[in-house]
Amino acid sequence: MFSSDAPSQTKSERTRAQIRGVAVRSFRERGYDATTIRLIAQEAGVSVGTTNYHFASKNHLVQELYLDVQEAHRDAAGPLLAASDDLVDRLGIVYRTGLDQLGAYHPFAPEFLSAAVSPRSPINPLSDESAPALAIVEGLFREAVDGAKNQLPEEFRAGLPHALVLGHLLLALFWVYDRSPGQKRTRALLDRGLRLLRLALPLTKVPLLRAPLRELLDLVAEVKA
Repeated sequence: MFSSDAPSQTKSERTRAQIRGVAVRSFRERGYDATTIRLIAQEAGVSVGTTNYHFASKNHLVQELYLDVQEAHRDAAGPLLAASDDLVDRLGIVYRTGLDQLGAYHPFAPEFLSAAVSPRSPINPLSDESAPALAIVEGLFREAVDGAKNQLPEEFRAGLPHALVLGHLLLALFWVYDRSPGQKRTRALLDRGLRLLRLALPLTKVPLLRAPLRELLDLVAEVKA
């Protein structure tokens, strides 16, 4: 993913790709706190000034990490989604492959959370800067919903991916604090949530329940906003 050998790339593009690749690897191996612009520049074989020319701050490189993780998430989920047409199973695929991509970063997850927790932080997952990475996640949930055989009423099908993205973020937050081996508690929580979702989704077709369920989705959309 970080190859800089493509003949169509300019020298500047190759340098940028090299810096990006070093930074993402360092975040994965050293975490947020120990990864510095100076260290990235040294390992990329460029000056600090060159690094700052391509990426104004370390947080800009964290956004590259977010994109890298979610692009890998999309690559992992795609073939599995193509093999299933059950709605809840498809949602489970998106959630589980998302957790899979986070696994290598768990030892350093509290560092990233501390840096991102402020609403003003540019690496807050709900910040404008994080929107491209979050859009990949929402796109996966939309694909999961739209490609299922058991279709929901349109009013729910349109809004459900937004709510599922919020669920993804909350699951990731639980995962940060999960010290069980392999974060088994997070996986168990997801399994329970998916079982409840399988029971709840048919209720969207019950006329008397549509209005309160629609209001619940609207409320989730406001929380995400």
